[in-house]
Amino acid sequence: MTGENDVRGSTLGGLEGLDPGPFSRRGFVMTSLITGLTLATARVEAQAITTDAEGIEAGEVKIPAADGPMPGYRAVPTGAGPFPIVLVVEEIFGVHDYIKDICRRLAKAGYCAVAPELYARQGDLSTMTDVKTIIAEVISKTPDAQWIADLDATAAWAASAAKGDPGRLGVMGWCRGGRAAWLYDAHRTDLKAAVAWYGPLGGERSAIQPRTAGDVAAEIHAPLLALYGAADAGIPVASVEEARDKARAAGKTVELVVFPEAPHGFHADYRPSYRKEAAADGWARALAFLKRHGVA
Repeated sequence: MTGENDVRGSTLGGLEGLDPGPFSRRGFVMTSLITGLTLATARVEAQAITTDAEGIEAGEVKIPAADGPMPGYRAVPTGAGPFPIVLVVEEIFGVHDYIKDICRRLAKAGYCAVAPELYARQGDLSTMTDVKTIIAEVISKTPDAQWIADLDATAAWAASAAKGDPGRLGVMGWCRGGRAAWLYDAHRTDLKAAVAWYGPLGGERSAIQPRTAGDVAAEIHAPLLALYGAADAGIPVASVEEARDKARAAGKTVELVVFPEAPHGFHADYRPSYRKEAAADGWARALAFLKRHGVA
């Protein structure tokens, strides 16, 4: 583990207000990724999708961050490239087998997909078995400025060392990662497209997480596809519609798709919340959206 360093948050271009001041980079608690699936939620492992690595290169990588090597997972087609980059943003459970498989699916579709472990400094998600503990001890203590800088570092690494094309950059996230997709879209001026799978639009604000996804809806740069479930008990459809309308009023592009019977986590094929038809439809829409907006 590296020593404790004080890193001052810089003004993050395109996302005013996301400068909470100094925050501590503590070094990495997690130096490698989770093996298997998360221990922190109910699982139905028999239904989990497993994508092979035929025709692609896939595996754990070390991504140079400001304070040392950050663990991550990369999947990319074989061949010289460069290939369009998709930054894959995890749920709250870490880069486990489900997130790794998503990277392989994207690689099969022609993308350089990279999932950095954005919570590696705050806690060891491989050992955590309780959602409330993860939220209290890891999620709420991870500064937005930190993970945004880490995604920037991941994009730079993908372009320089992983056969990625920096001119074709997209982001896709699930749950908390869906929130990240909105925020990163408001930060990154050269982003081509973003896909948010059931990311919360509201939530508590804090000194290190000063703005919600709904707060920045009018500030996004790239077109955003919002995939949500009408049966999501934690994210009212009205809140997503409000964010969409706020974005559109500012001249931004947000395409909202609401799946009538789908609960939160409907794409997570390893969980009881999985809804096969909605997940497949959403995935097809996501790939088409990336292609339509220049990430292909």
